[in-house]
Amino acid sequence: MAASAAVGYASSGLVEAEGMVARETAIQALNTVVQLHFERILEKKREVDAQKKEMWRIFQIFFLFLAVLLAAQLGAPPPRLQCRHCWVPIGLLSLGHLAFYVAVAQTLRCINGFKYQRRCHKLTLALATDRLKILKMRFSSAAGAEPPPVRPMDFEIHYQEPPESYLGKFKRSWAMYFGFLICTFGFMVSASVFLSCF
Repeated sequence: MAASAAVGYASSGLVEAEGMVARETAIQALNTVVQLHFERILEKKREVDAQKKEMWRIFQIFFLFLAVLLAAQLGAPPPRLQCRHCWVPIGLLSLGHLAFYVAVAQTLRCINGFKYQRRCHKLTLALATDRLKILKMRFSSAAGAEPPPVRPMDFEIHYQEPPESYLGKFKRSWAMYFGFLICTFGFMVSASVFLSCF
C-alpha cells in the first residue's frame, strides 16, 4: 500500500536515467507515505475509542438486566423462593452472563486488533519519517553542489510489522483477558445459584 505510492511516482515518467529519481519526486513520495500512515493511525485510534464506548454500553445494558432480574426476584411474595423455583432466574442469569462475556470478549478482540494495526502504522510512519529526514539532510549538505542521486530504494517504504515478541505479548494479553472472563463467568453463575437457593 505504502510502497505502491512510492512506486507510482517512480513509474510515472519521472524516473531518470539508470534508475535514478528526481529529488522532488522522492520527497513527494515520502510525504505521501507519511501523510497516509498518520491518517491511518488516527483512524485506528478512533476505531479503538468507538469500541471502548461500545464496551461501556454493553456494561450498562448488562447491569440494567441484572438490576431488573434481581429486583423481580427480591420482590417475589415469599422471602425466599424454593430452590426448585429458582432455576428460571438462574437460567436467565447464566444466559445473560454468557451473552455479556461473549460480547465483551469480541469487543476486546476488536480493540486488540485495532491496536495491533495502529502499531504497524506507527512503525511504518517512523521509518518513512526517518527516510525523509535522511533524504533532506543529504540534499541540504550538498547545497551549491550537484545533488546526490536518489534511487527508488531510498524512498520505497514497505508496511512494517512488530517483531514476534510483540505479537506473543499481544496473544498472552488476549489469553489473560479471556481466562479472566471465563473465571468471572463461573464465579457469577455459582454466586447466582447460592444467592437464589440459600
